Amino acid sequence: MRIAILSNGPANYSTSRLVAEAENRGHEVEVVKYKNCYLSIDDKTPYVFYEGKRLSGYDAIIPRIANYMTRYGCAIVRQFEMQGVWTASSSIAITRARDKLRSAQILAKAGVDMPKTLVSRNTADIDDLLDQIGLPVIIKLATGTHGNGVVLADTKKAAKSALQAFYLYNEDGTNILLQEYIKESSGTDIRAFVVGNRVVASMQRRSLDDDFRSNLHKGGEGTPVKLTDDEKKMAIRAAKAMGLHIAGVDLMRSERGPLILEVNASPGFGIEKVTNRDVASKIIEYVEHNAPRRNGKDRIGA
Repeated sequence: MRIAILSNGPANYSTSRLVAEAENRGHEVEVVKYKNCYLSIDDKTPYVFYEGKRLSGYDAIIPRIANYMTRYGCAIVRQFEMQGVWTASSSIAITRARDKLRSAQILAKAGVDMPKTLVSRNTADIDDLLDQIGLPVIIKLATGTHGNGVVLADTKKAAKSALQAFYLYNEDGTNILLQEYIKESSGTDIRAFVVGNRVVASMQRRSLDDDFRSNLHKGGEGTPVKLTDDEKKMAIRAAKAMGLHIAGVDLMRSERGPLILEVNASPGFGIEKVTNRDVASKIIEYVEHNAPRRNGKDRIGA
């Protein structure tokens, strides 16, 4: 097969792992730095150009779109979709996953259990919001990533101050969410890596200090963890609800059962190092079994 990996570059660990596994299985792989691509949009053929050449002839693309490049990255993915190229993650699924409010609405509709979440654009409703959600409360930006744009407020005064600051400096209009605080899982969550209909790896992430965030980008520590059948089913259901075939599903264990926190469209591969599970090969296998083969005659620069 001929596969393009849309990435920030071959030095990225997840990209290098995907390239190595694909080549080991006999595929032709190209790393395309999507932020350096440009598009030709007309009523005949939608082309993607990269390094002065027209990209074509791929059997599949594997998007690895960074959060800060979501709009342009998804435009590149969409252009390939318009050409009829199979993609491991659709542009619309990536876009949905990057909006925490939209994700919460989709997951709720699919019957996926989550911490109680409220959203409002009106600072006059703060008292009512806090009365509904309770204290402590987690306040987050709808487009935050890697634990950024998230605070924990222990008192009504602290919550009001945080909300007012978010509203005041949130010039781009990003939605602000208030989320129920799950005391029994403070500083701990679980990342389940879903490929197709399976959880291929899972790890528990724990904060190394008193930070309530367990994200590895914030210095958290990962350890292998065995999921229950209910946790596996919920992670797979959450990924399916978002339309993602490859996803990192974050969940926490609560007194009322597992709760989904977030579904990540481009999960990192640090989980391989923690669990010794070969995630990259599972993704390439999924591509092999699901991407239709082309005739291979149309080559790059054709």
